[in-house]
Amino acid sequence: MAKSMKAVVVDHPGPPEVLTIRDRPVPVAEPGWVLIRVKAFGLNRAELFTRQGDSPSVTFPRVLGIEAVGLIAGAPGGEFTEGQTVATVMGGMGRAFDGGYAEYTCVPAAQVRAIETGLDWAAFGALPEMIQTAWGCLHTTLGVQAGDKLLVRGGTTSVGLAAIELANRHGLITLATTRREERLAALRGAGADHVLIDDGALAPAIRALFPGGVDHVIELVGAATLGDSLAATRAGGTVCMAGIMGGWEFDKFSPLDAMPNGVRLTVYGGKPADFMNTPLQAIVRDIEAGRLSFKTDRVFAMADIASAHRHMEANQAFGKVVVVTE
Repeated sequence: MAKSMKAVVVDHPGPPEVLTIRDRPVPVAEPGWVLIRVKAFGLNRAELFTRQGDSPSVTFPRVLGIEAVGLIAGAPGGEFTEGQTVATVMGGMGRAFDGGYAEYTCVPAAQVRAIETGLDWAAFGALPEMIQTAWGCLHTTLGVQAGDKLLVRGGTTSVGLAAIELANRHGLITLATTRREERLAALRGAGADHVLIDDGALAPAIRALFPGGVDHVIELVGAATLGDSLAATRAGGTVCMAGIMGGWEFDKFSPLDAMPNGVRLTVYGGKPADFMNTPLQAIVRDIEAGRLSFKTDRVFAMADIASAHRHMEANQAFGKVVVVTE
């Protein structure tokens, strides 16, 4: 095994240009940790915010990346065998310790899953965090049932598109939003039953479709539209905030004014235990069999990581942005 590797290092917060590729020693796995030869990783908004300096707990220099897929290169505790195909997410990756933006990453064995798949690395690399979040919102947090009405606020995001597909598979009625008229047809093509242009005040239009309101909302835009999502939800329904494209903080928040009677508000952040309980292997099998198909937007080489971040930051993506290491 090589003694050095290429890694994307951020020395200090800033624009995409702070993502610099350097030679670094390959990390050494201690017992309870595993070394993964990274083949691909998805890009996530959390990494963009960290790069911009909006993650106060993160110290620099840091290798970003909250997910990765690849091959086991070392497991001193015997949890895996060398060469196994694996996926990992969260648990401090790219924040408390160096993450997936590298040719090798070292992570706790408890947040690594062996997956059997014939998918190429880019297709597989799109899945771990996206599927964990979409599945977790639908089933862990919202507890959806067939026939429920679900609003996906931020439908063109990778998690939004995955949630639409999984919700359709489960028999839900789906509503999805976009701020761009040119993406209406694409959202319909992705399976949304109703598509709305998001002007920030959709509750009246949603209640015109469903006077009682929707049963559930996956709120991926964030604080900017959360109040309106609550207003679109029926009494006894639930809004799950799982995205922060439009910010994660309120200037002022008065629960008595913002929250309708009986509407529940929760969040989904996803912990390693949630990832380990996500039916990722079954979903991979469904993709391979053509029963599911998740949208990948663009695939970048690791050498083009700054361009990949610019693409994500410009909100140009429709689906998951993936980086391959070779």
